[in-house]
Amino acid sequence: MCLNPTERANTIKEFQENLKLSGLSVDEIADALNTTPSKITLILNLEQSALEDPWIVRNFLIQVIEQNGQTPVTFTALKGDWHNYWFLNSRVTDKQKVTNGDY
Repeated sequence: MCLNPTERANTIKEFQENLKLSGLSVDEIADALNTTPSKITLILNLEQSALEDPWIVRNFLIQVIEQNGQTPVTFTALKGDWHNYWFLNSRVTDKQKVTNGDY
């Protein structure tokens, strides 16, 4: 998935807004997803290489926000069912574990 500059900026902003709504820190998200805070920061800034990682963090944030009885900010580029995107490995996304490493 290739985002144009506007989509990229919007997605980063949507991540930040949903991070705030979740009430979680980057450290807490990293712990929940069995990774490092630096990896989560890369993902939130769309600087990771694995295409599934943003979807994993997106799904996690949405789940937490909804469990808290709130409505998440809509992701305008990361939308729909990830199972329907040919370029994503849905089995990886479904496991809810980000890839190892910082790249």
